[in-house]
Amino acid sequence: MSMSHLYGTDGDDGVEMESFEVSDWDLQNEFNPHRQRHRQTKEEATYGVWAERDSDEERPSFGGKRSRDYSAPVSFVSAGLRKAAAEELSDEDSDDDEKPVKQEEIPKEFVPKKLKTGGNFKPSQKGFVGGSKSFVDFGSWERHTKGIGQKLLQKMGYVPGRGLGKNAQGIINPIEAKQRKGKGAVGAYGSERTPQSLQDFPVVDSDEETEEEFQKELSQWRKDPNGGKKKPKYSYKTVEELKAKGRISKQLAAPQKELSQVKVIDMTGREQKVYYSYSQISHKHNIPDDNPQQPLGKDSKPQGFALPELEHNLQLLIDITEQEIIQSDRQLQYERDMVVNLSHEIQKMAEVLSHEEKAISNLSKVLDMVEECERRMQPGCENPLTLDECAKIFETLQDKYYEEYRMSDRVDLAVAIVYPLMKEYFKNWDPLKDCTYGTEIIAKWKSLLENDQLLSHSGQDLSTDAFHRLMWEIWMPYVRNIVARWQPRNCGSMVDFLDSWVNVVPVWILDNILDQLIFPKLQKEVESWNPLTDTVPIHSWIHPWLPLMQARLEPLYSPIRNKLANALQKWHPSDSSAKLILQPWKDVFTPGSWEAFMVKNIVPKLGMCLNELIINPHQQHMDAFYWVIDWEGMISVSSLVGLLEKHFFPKWLQVLCSWLSNSPNYEEITKWYLGWKSMFSDQVLAHPSIKDKFNEALDIMNRAVSSSVGGYMQPGARENIAYLTHTERRKDFQYEAMQERREAENMAQRGIGAAAGSVPMNFKDLIQTKAEEHNIVFMPVIGKRHEGKQLYTFGRIVIYIDRGVVFVQGEKTWVPTSLQSLIDMAK
Repeated sequence: MSMSHLYGTDGDDGVEMESFEVSDWDLQNEFNPHRQRHRQTKEEATYGVWAERDSDEERPSFGGKRSRDYSAPVSFVSAGLRKAAAEELSDEDSDDDEKPVKQEEIPKEFVPKKLKTGGNFKPSQKGFVGGSKSFVDFGSWERHTKGIGQKLLQKMGYVPGRGLGKNAQGIINPIEAKQRKGKGAVGAYGSERTPQSLQDFPVVDSDEETEEEFQKELSQWRKDPNGGKKKPKYSYKTVEELKAKGRISKQLAAPQKELSQVKVIDMTGREQKVYYSYSQISHKHNIPDDNPQQPLGKDSKPQGFALPELEHNLQLLIDITEQEIIQSDRQLQYERDMVVNLSHEIQKMAEVLSHEEKAISNLSKVLDMVEECERRMQPGCENPLTLDECAKIFETLQDKYYEEYRMSDRVDLAVAIVYPLMKEYFKNWDPLKDCTYGTEIIAKWKSLLENDQLLSHSGQDLSTDAFHRLMWEIWMPYVRNIVARWQPRNCGSMVDFLDSWVNVVPVWILDNILDQLIFPKLQKEVESWNPLTDTVPIHSWIHPWLPLMQARLEPLYSPIRNKLANALQKWHPSDSSAKLILQPWKDVFTPGSWEAFMVKNIVPKLGMCLNELIINPHQQHMDAFYWVIDWEGMISVSSLVGLLEKHFFPKWLQVLCSWLSNSPNYEEITKWYLGWKSMFSDQVLAHPSIKDKFNEALDIMNRAVSSSVGGYMQPGARENIAYLTHTERRKDFQYEAMQERREAENMAQRGIGAAAGSVPMNFKDLIQTKAEEHNIVFMPVIGKRHEGKQLYTFGRIVIYIDRGVVFVQGEKTWVPTSLQSLIDMAK
């Protein structure tokens, strides 16, 4: 195949030369994105540039002339320069003068066969034409081209006469070719290095070593001229190699255990054979007489000495010996590992032994101390053990032998030693007479016996805490006896007793005393209390329990209010004892329940009293008015203002109008007006409704003095009334300004206090505050609970609070609702 599409042709001879010209065809096809791409055929993929091409698919050659014969075999040409005809003739003559290499000098095995090439390869061609040229002729072949190679080298920094590379470290002259003597393979005639390669790469080669290696390799392919047999080679294994082999096989033994149990059927022979591991297959040909003897051929010689049984037995002995060596090595390694493990175990056991000896020593000392305590507790002992001495012994145990004391069963120890001493200590104790007796000693025992891991808030498991059991079984019976004999109205001694023991007694025991012992007594006493007959007010024996019981007393408030309401049915405001009885409860009851109680039981009585009040400017009786105003701090301002608007001011304004219509003395009217206004407090006068009523009175007086009705008018009356009106309204303005300033100061202080950190209210307090703002009654329902939660009435709605959520009673279930929705429903 011709390569004219890659190399141009020179003349009629068709000798191809490389051309670097860029033709119009290249430009059109390289810059045309939609050009038709050549599809590679199977022959092109196999032979590459030597593949045969059809004339239609042939790319135009750079030289413009195609190869003449495409069916001829591939013609190889040298990569050297084209020489002139005279030089070629002289080279051929010189080649003929050279002496041919004798065939006897070349081994027969290395004589190559004749290469069958159908091309124009000439055996007489000795080497590359340009191989012997000097540097002066370097690149002289570019005179036939445009010299693109030299230009590219110069652009990349190449200087003629210097080496290649960035630092000119490469070779200077091109690689030279060396002609072999004959047609042998590479290296058949010795070293092929040229003087130039020795100069560029000065690596010393030993010709003797090379020749020796060559003869050694050559002898492997020659037949021994003596015709003797080769000596058998023996392989020796050292003990270390066997040990290493054993370790490797031990590592591989684990995954091969599963394969060793596989059933294998061998059908490679004449008969089917069954093996039970793959290892049997690998050794099956080593067994003698396993395979039948093959018949001797013509050229085969019978063996003079063949003992396969002996060889097999010797091999078995060798294998057994190897296995014994490997097993011995493994056993030795196992024993060494066992020695190391045992040494570690001995060290550990020594540490454990020393620790145990120390623990035994400490326990023996503790046991001696406990036995000494038991001996001194015997009835006939000369030096009996006291509670203080026992506490000191337990302190010693806790300080010196803390681990043993913490791990010991303190409950059993305390029951055996401390409980009898404690009973003896509290034998003659009366809690109401000497409330602080034993608090110090009990506090000391609390630090000694109480379990740190047990929370005192839930210590009902008495078997785990000695102190709780001590208080429950020894101290609690004395308290039960004294509470059973205690009268609730004599609360001072009992309250002092519990106050002195509140920091010593466990919380759950204190809760039990208050809930199970004190509260039932108080509840029973409240039920038997009669406010009409009892001379001792109920708040004197209920209120001292507020710091201890707090919310526990709420169930008592409802019956107290009911009894007070029954007692107030026939009450008259002239009786001031009611105020003395009710006033202590104002801060105890919730604001909503207190306001509801006042509106139901007190406000109607005060309204009746104001209805009976007769307003007479000439002879006024003020007793009824004083009885009403005296309740100003007890009832709310809104309730008092409502009473005055309904029952007082209508009559008061009517009297004023009738007085002004009968030619009055305006000085007396002014004094009368100012006198009544001074009867009210500033808080009441600041209410808008009260202001409107007094302003209405001033307007009536101004209309009276400004009207022309009547023939006689008191001199200066108009000026006096105008001055009075101006003065009163200026006072109102000043009072309002002062109130606004005071409220601004309070807001500023409240903001500072909130920023500094105020006590957050719970959700119940928030509901209570909203109920007060909207005048809605909010109070608990006595004795009613839902799922353990207290029920409350919010107006007419029944609710309960669970984890900050308000639940309202619906038709079938309880529905959660927001606070604003609850207020809207209550209104």
